[in-house]
Amino acid sequence: MKRIQSLTVRALFADLSHTLASPLLEQCVYPWEVLDELAEFIRETGKNLPAEEYNCLGDGIYAAKSAVIAPSASVSGPCIIGAGAEIRHGAFIRGSALVGAGAVVGNSTELKNCILFDGVQVPHFNYVGDSVLGYKSHMGAGAVTSNVKSDKTPVTVACAGEKIETGRKKFGAALGDYVEVGCHCVLNPGTVIGKNTNIYPLSSVRGSIGADSIYKTGGIIVKKR
Repeated sequence: MKRIQSLTVRALFADLSHTLASPLLEQCVYPWEVLDELAEFIRETGKNLPAEEYNCLGDGIYAAKSAVIAPSASVSGPCIIGAGAEIRHGAFIRGSALVGAGAVVGNSTELKNCILFDGVQVPHFNYVGDSVLGYKSHMGAGAVTSNVKSDKTPVTVACAGEKIETGRKKFGAALGDYVEVGCHCVLNPGTVIGKNTNIYPLSSVRGSIGADSIYKTGGIIVKKR
């Protein structure tokens, strides 16, 4: 199968040291390939985290001692919450989630089977399922990933006139480093957004968007100057 470079782990994420999932990602060509192995990786990684830096909160939940978790948040394992991360009021982490250092998971935000690199912000009414969000990427209020096609067939990623088979019935989105997603956007199944790209609010995005781009109203894509 032809490899499309713009969709690869190396193209989307400049520095894999910004996530504890780096050993897993280094083995993959495309970011969605980590999702089947993520839960077990989190369980095994959690067991080996330094006790002076992390607390085990039970049931495969490991949180850095400097992380702040609101009493009203619901967190299920396996899960790792990194140093200085904020899990705010009403957040719902369903499990198989790796939350990076300094990340923000906000009010009514739901995570499931996903990687948030360091510094990611999903602070208001977001859903992130079966997805990978790169370093310091941000999803505006109400922006969500849609991880299952309406006909329940396996997800493909459209790029350059080709469709790449993911082999998964559930894959939401992969956001490269520093991606900005506007308020109330829907990232449809199989969305891949390159580094430093901005998505206008209220957009419905499908397929791949190149790095250093602006995705405007109506699906118009222009390169940043």
